[in-house]
Amino acid sequence: MSGEAALLRRLRAMVSDPAARDLMDDVAVLPTMGQQLVLTSDTMVEGVHFRPDDPPETVGWKLAAVNLSDLAAKGAAPNGCLLSYTLAGDDAWDAAFLDGLGRAIGRFGLHLIGGDTVGLPAGAPRVLGLTAIGEVPAGQPVPGRSGARPGDRLYVSGPVGDAGAGLAMLAEGVAEPAELIRAYRVPVPHLTLGQSIALMTHAMMDVSDGLLIDARRMARASACAVEIDTVPLSEPYARYRGSSVEARLAAATAGDDYVLLVALPADREPPHGLIPVGRFKEGEGLSLRLDGKAVHLPERLGFEHG
Repeated sequence: MSGEAALLRRLRAMVSDPAARDLMDDVAVLPTMGQQLVLTSDTMVEGVHFRPDDPPETVGWKLAAVNLSDLAAKGAAPNGCLLSYTLAGDDAWDAAFLDGLGRAIGRFGLHLIGGDTVGLPAGAPRVLGLTAIGEVPAGQPVPGRSGARPGDRLYVSGPVGDAGAGLAMLAEGVAEPAELIRAYRVPVPHLTLGQSIALMTHAMMDVSDGLLIDARRMARASACAVEIDTVPLSEPYARYRGSSVEARLAAATAGDDYVLLVALPADREPPHGLIPVGRFKEGEGLSLRLDGKAVHLPERLGFEHG
């Protein structure tokens, strides 16, 4: 059991409010008069979630985007956010970060309503946090990770692996295809799609840690098994890494994609923008078939903390 899993197990024992969804989802849902508030919080650490040489404006954008992606996976309309910001004594970095954050929250209608700032010791990595609040009409189901059923088809709302490839390119000093670096630095949350399909899904979340590990998480939460049979690649990714089984495994275990992972009944025609990647079955666990053949699962299914 990883350190993150052990910590979450202890925290779940402390949960008493149904708004927490047993800490099995990426959001909390608070019912209020006439609406439901959907709350999510993400933290980004320098050297873990972004590179020290990433342009600060892209870090600001990404901090907003990863939170907005969680709202997208619940069909929620963005409302407000709270920023937790660490000051490292670099005014130019701070200003550029806020430029990027401002562009993201302005584009997607997320209003800054408060937060906190704290100074960092010299040389400490930046730790940046955002809590985002969305709205769902009262009485409307808010899809979670659980709810997928045997026979459901599994879809994603875009190709996977681009951001992971972009991060690898930066480490290798490679500049092209530039689309992959942009996918890593400037993800775009699928808010409109999430809102349009929320009522028809059995389960929905975003792919933040990798297709394989997040599909397994959905299957576990839903008490069923999942088989992945397709790993969709973008043209820039295929051009850079090819489309071999190894290249598809790399894409399926990369993080930072922020596409939606959606379980739909098998007899429902998927909306435009969804790509089939697998199916849910009776039982438990994750399996992988590519090109009609069973593929051994890699030891590392995706990103895990600790």
